[in-house]
Amino acid sequence: MLRSELAFSLASVILFLGILPVFAETTEISDKVVVLHTQSGDMVIELFPNDAPKTVTNFLNLTEHQIYDRTVFHRVIKDFMIQGGDPKTKPGASEHFSEWGSGDVGYTIPGEFNTIKHKRGIVSMARGIDPDSASSQFFIVHKDSFFLDQNYAAFGRLATNASYETLDKIANLTSAGEQTNNLPFDWGKGEIIKAEVKKRTEIPNLLDLGEPERVETPVNQTAQEYSNKKFGVSFLAPAGWLVQEPPQKTSSSPDLVAVGTKIAGFTPFISLTVKDANGTSLDEYSNKIKSSLQKAIDAHNLLILSEDKTTINGNDAVVHVALAKLNIGNGHINVKFKEVIIKSQDKFYIFTYTNSERNFDSVLGKFNQVLDSFRITTNPNNSKSEKTGCLIATATYGSELAPQVQLLREVRDNILFGTSSGTEFMTAFNAVYYSFSPTISDWERQSPIFKETVKIAISPLLSTLSILNYVDIDSDQEMLGYGIGIILLNVGMYFAAPAIIIIKSRKKIQRFTAKI
Repeated sequence: MLRSELAFSLASVILFLGILPVFAETTEISDKVVVLHTQSGDMVIELFPNDAPKTVTNFLNLTEHQIYDRTVFHRVIKDFMIQGGDPKTKPGASEHFSEWGSGDVGYTIPGEFNTIKHKRGIVSMARGIDPDSASSQFFIVHKDSFFLDQNYAAFGRLATNASYETLDKIANLTSAGEQTNNLPFDWGKGEIIKAEVKKRTEIPNLLDLGEPERVETPVNQTAQEYSNKKFGVSFLAPAGWLVQEPPQKTSSSPDLVAVGTKIAGFTPFISLTVKDANGTSLDEYSNKIKSSLQKAIDAHNLLILSEDKTTINGNDAVVHVALAKLNIGNGHINVKFKEVIIKSQDKFYIFTYTNSERNFDSVLGKFNQVLDSFRITTNPNNSKSEKTGCLIATATYGSELAPQVQLLREVRDNILFGTSSGTEFMTAFNAVYYSFSPTISDWERQSPIFKETVKIAISPLLSTLSILNYVDIDSDQEMLGYGIGIILLNVGMYFAAPAIIIIKSRKKIQRFTAKI
């Protein structure tokens, strides 16, 4: 079902609360350390309260209240970092491993970004897109990762040789990669058995590491070219803005988000969503979006200020400007949006700039720079991997936005692509499907009778696929099990049942003929 791409599809992320970098000239090292006793050894963490006072206080408080006891380093990426501190990784705290990494302690803390460089051994707070979304999760840098500087709150550092040896042991645990969110196969070796606060004087063999290295000059002071092969795009990212791929929690989640610096209490950001057009015109898509927003408009929560047609780098585009009223506590804030929908080669590239109404114009020039520099770096029609449209179902039900088509997309994107076996199946399936589906879809458009026939024929298939939306699939084995079950169901409906009916009918006809 179509979500509100213009405004409310982003409503869950617009309330970013950023914080300007905190520049500390000298480092105060706390007289307290935190010791993590893991299955692979101990790690001693010294703390920098001058650079991140609220973060250090929070870390000590959670340690003293045993929040980190029995948690697991659930996300391990060798030569990058190990991430832990999620209460959902405690024994019995979640039903499935897929929930690991989504937990917190019920509150968040400000992002105390500072000038400490993210060198090997630095401990820093994990967070979501919102700069102020850190809670309990933290990560330890395995290999220098300076691209994180001033975008994550560094607050500590490993302080013994044994700590670095333990870091290496955990960082070298193998996993299935991104499809399992980098959860190690042998995750038990990354379990924190107990975390405790001790005095520095209680720790033998502490290293004298001196001042942590710092960023000498402000980073990203000029616009930097950003390129993404996955989505086939490039553009100039505004100076100092962090560009990242947010988690795809819903079908309406943006593919890329560039986050700026908080201005007067609100953090501006620019998002990009890439969608298949599947034959839908720019006007049709624009009208669908406006239609989906009508409920918010009627409730006086959204006002569309303007709608214009233009061209951007030779591609047709539609520009919407809107104003939304969002409730915050006992008050509200007026948030302004500028959305630009660009159509090129049967794809929509949807840029949305979001900021408070008060500061909207002050950052608008950076958004215009992104648009002016936007380039499509790959041809979507030249790659089989880009063929993702449900052509037959779209032709059958009249629109890619039909519930039946959205069901197929959700099963494909959220379930099949979630496992390696599902991905391999889709690759093989697409090679066959796109060899005949364009012809079938053309026939449907030419013949209403044929279209209705196809609709009747695929209805049982849709019914069986909907089963996948009500089960949890966390492994290739489960994917294969459910997949084989659904294949057998369809074999029964499409072949076995008709065969039985034909055989029984034939016998009745034979008996009737024999009597005559």
